[in-house]
Amino acid sequence: MMWKVPLFDTAFDEKEVEAAQQVIRSGWLTMGDITAKFEKLYAEFLGVKHAIAVSSGTAALHLANLSLGITNGDEVICPALTFVACANSIICAGGTPVFADITSHDDFNISPDDIEKKITERTKAIEVVHYAGFPCNMDRVRKIADKYKLSIIEDCAHAHGAEYSGRKCGTLGQVGCFSFFPNKNMTTAEGGMMTTNDDELANKIRLMRSHGMTSVTMDRHRGHAFSYDVVEQGFNYRMDEIRSSIGIVQLKKLQECNRKRGRLTQIYSERLSDIQGVSIPFRNHVGISSHHIYPVLLGSNINREKFMGYLKEKGIQTSIHYPPIHKFAYYRQRLNYADICLNITEDVAGREVTLPLYPSMNDETIQYVCDMITEYFRKGVKKQ
Repeated sequence: MMWKVPLFDTAFDEKEVEAAQQVIRSGWLTMGDITAKFEKLYAEFLGVKHAIAVSSGTAALHLANLSLGITNGDEVICPALTFVACANSIICAGGTPVFADITSHDDFNISPDDIEKKITERTKAIEVVHYAGFPCNMDRVRKIADKYKLSIIEDCAHAHGAEYSGRKCGTLGQVGCFSFFPNKNMTTAEGGMMTTNDDELANKIRLMRSHGMTSVTMDRHRGHAFSYDVVEQGFNYRMDEIRSSIGIVQLKKLQECNRKRGRLTQIYSERLSDIQGVSIPFRNHVGISSHHIYPVLLGSNINREKFMGYLKEKGIQTSIHYPPIHKFAYYRQRLNYADICLNITEDVAGREVTLPLYPSMNDETIQYVCDMITEYFRKGVKKQ
């Protein structure tokens, strides 16, 4: 379908095309100097010692759990109102996801109070998600982690450039995990990045992303090594040079794109604030958001499917962030999460709608979206 207003759009131009073409012309495509440059620039942007490029955000989360020693019988507390990779990565490492509720109908981030309630003797880590780019209450989360001697994994898929207490998200726990999927604030098509200030952890992650080998292809190409040993469990989670070259260009655009997202978010909030039946979360949130998505919460008497269908008729794409993980068939039927109840998560998940947001949106486009939402509610279409 050709959308009049898509949910997201990539901020690409000829600079990304030229960067990729230069790599192709060079003849060296797998992880090498361009990837190393991307990692260095990303680490400098965040103010962190180590940035390690990987093949996806999911790969980053998987390696984060493995590198922290999560294994059979270990529990990791995480939200259910997020993409399923958050919990899947814990399971792939051998651990057990323990779902905590979100904070409130105004703050869709994981609740520190519920985190503490879910801690047992088997808990080894807390995996937080900075929902929509709004940082979690990391002061509270860190106090809990310190009290119970737990590691913190930051899922920063939404949080490129977001800040909490003067520090970038991705530097607030033991390890940060970023996604470069096409709908993110910056993209490499597929890809991810891991960040840490822990030298030992960084070395372990670098080994694990490339089969646990003591040397990589570039080392042998340069004649620095003729063979290798395998010293860790490992995977093919490398990022290639084409994606890294695109990432370098995208990183240069990130702050300006985030600024535009913030301006658009402000316009949305001003124009939707008086509509009965729509509430806007994160209005008084602490920290600097990356404004990854624009979520709204429909009133309990509003039929979400009809609302989204009406906007679809007008050419406006919307989405839901997210169906709660513990309600998926795999988690209910095969992993025995059927009896879990997360009251706020489930209520929000049943009423949330994500509106279009991307840097190239203009005032006319956002006005059109707001006008169509206003028109819908003026018609008095309610839940049936």
